[in-house]
Amino acid sequence: MIQVFGHPASTCTRKVLTTLAETNTPYELNVVDLSKGEHKQEPHLSRQPFGQIPVIREDDGFQLYESRAICRYLAAKTQSPLVPSDLKQRAIMDQWLSVEQSNFSPSAMKFIYHHVFQRAQDAAVLEAASQMLETAYAALSKQLAKGPFLIGEQFTLADIGYMPYIEYMLVTPAKATLEKYPVVASWWERVSARPSWKKATGKA
Repeated sequence: MIQVFGHPASTCTRKVLTTLAETNTPYELNVVDLSKGEHKQEPHLSRQPFGQIPVIREDDGFQLYESRAICRYLAAKTQSPLVPSDLKQRAIMDQWLSVEQSNFSPSAMKFIYHHVFQRAQDAAVLEAASQMLETAYAALSKQLAKGPFLIGEQFTLADIGYMPYIEYMLVTPAKATLEKYPVVASWWERVSARPSWKKATGKA
């Protein structure tokens, strides 16, 4: 049984919960209450020195933080098709995970902070974020034109990486940007219907 220390509303926790569900890995979620600042206090700081979530711990004491590292570990441990066996396909998956981390989620989070978590962002910051999202969606559209998922016919960690951010952006004005890219919107309809995502977001 894997212990997950995180919060069900957290974008990064949702990536891990989706991966756990996709790999049929038993787990127990231990909620770290962000509203009480528990992520910045002990005992969580002993698990994650940067005061972030999630963290996983296995029965043998193995502990790991950083959501992308956790997802890769879980997929490798279970020999899941969430990571392609083909070297070049796996490299493309890693490419899109890097794009998500560097060129997509930072801009997405500007809208999420402002409209969902009520942490005000300057208008200029939101405008720059909107422009970056346009660039990212255009690139995603070209890739998704090749198949139903980012790595063709195979649903992978690359797809999971983007999902929590889009979920939240759909309740912000950034939804209009996504709607300009029907290929990405269609992809979202497919991936958000997966049982693993419904379980991770409490919609199952």
